[in-house]
Amino acid sequence: MKKMIGLLIVTCLFQVAAQAQNLPFKDGEKLVFTASYKMSGFLTDLAQVSMETSQVKTSSNTLLHFKCNANTFRKYDFFFKIRDVYESYVSKSSLLPALYKRDINEGSYKKKMKYVYNQRTKTIKSEQVKRRGDGTDWVVNEDFKFSNGAMDVISTLYNVRNLPIENARVGDSKVFKIIFDKEETPITLKYIGKETIDAGNLGQKECHKLQIITNGDFLKAATLWMTADANKVPVKAEFTIPIGSGMLQLDSASGLAN
Repeated sequence: MKKMIGLLIVTCLFQVAAQAQNLPFKDGEKLVFTASYKMSGFLTDLAQVSMETSQVKTSSNTLLHFKCNANTFRKYDFFFKIRDVYESYVSKSSLLPALYKRDINEGSYKKKMKYVYNQRTKTIKSEQVKRRGDGTDWVVNEDFKFSNGAMDVISTLYNVRNLPIENARVGDSKVFKIIFDKEETPITLKYIGKETIDAGNLGQKECHKLQIITNGDFLKAATLWMTADANKVPVKAEFTIPIGSGMLQLDSASGLAN
């Protein structure tokens, strides 16, 4: 009975995470990472990934704007040039997304995606623009339903940071549903414990360690570390995909909320 009560308490804490008053991030935060990929048995630094937070006021609401840029270092552009931008606009009070944009430029492959969320009807108006081989574009507009709590990958990451993970115990888990290319994929975050690791300009930091479990075809395995403080900064991520493995490592963090 005590175990059941404890599990119920943890579950309730996870469910009210988005209602927290003191967010672990604010407008003006900037995180910069180095992305590495295992080549010939060695991790090679291939790209820089930055994540920035700003605030946008509309006529009816105040939104947080999360922007992620992924760019290969120029010396590797000849091998496979990447210039990707991901953006998510979320309600400052609920952290639920209102707008998502994805602009992919990878070699000769170009694609744009936009989602306009209606949280009341759980409907997304999507617009997809893809580049043909002859350089012309074609546009596909489609409306589709999404389940309660489902989010794009960027807003999901910031919602993960807002979890009351300081109350979690080893083995506790939380399921998120990520919308990618108009399909929902469930992922499970499992709490592993704490570990002290390098956190770039933040120095050595004690971090929460999370295992990411998914049944998707692309991501085979992943582990995430976030600082065990009020900012819950993502410090490191290790991942395995069908064609290899890689890592994201924090270089610098500025404009932190706490």
